[in-house]
Amino acid sequence: MNRLVAVGRLSALLAPAVALGTIVGAVLLAPEFSWAGDALSDLGAPGAETAWLFNGGLVLAGALGLPFAASLAARARTRLDWLASLVLLATLLSLAGVGLFPAGHPYHLPAATGFYLGATLVVWIDGTAGVLTGEPRFGLAAIWLGNLQVLQWLAWAAGLRIGPGLAIPETVGATLFALWVLSRVE
Repeated sequence: MNRLVAVGRLSALLAPAVALGTIVGAVLLAPEFSWAGDALSDLGAPGAETAWLFNGGLVLAGALGLPFAASLAARARTRLDWLASLVLLATLLSLAGVGLFPAGHPYHLPAATGFYLGATLVVWIDGTAGVLTGEPRFGLAAIWLGNLQVLQWLAWAAGLRIGPGLAIPETVGATLFALWVLSRVE
């Protein structure tokens, strides 16, 4: 199990770095991209010059994160820990799905929605497990990462935004999820 934990640790460091790094790289290579007017997935749309980088980065990040999910399952202390690892697995598969099914594909919206819902659920579940197993500071911090995810999407939906694009709340959501992942590196 020590090898799985070590691989999981590396996975937890690499997956967010690849996801965020390739997103930033795609943004830098797309001068027409607008944070206020576009969705991040526009960078991976068929015909976009950055599609290979954006979509490939998400597929790779999703795959790289799988050992992290396995290591969380191996370290599970409670049923909530097991549930968190399963939700994380589904979230990582959804992340890869965003890249496999680019904007405009019928499965794109379910994959993207699955990623953001899963990212919120996993931090809530893991945070709750932390509170119940004697790690209240970590647990409450994780729960609040999930709460911030929901609050920022509600603010966007209520019109408290710079423009109609999804890129800003998507980036905030991905960053909050990455913070949780990095907080679980042991």
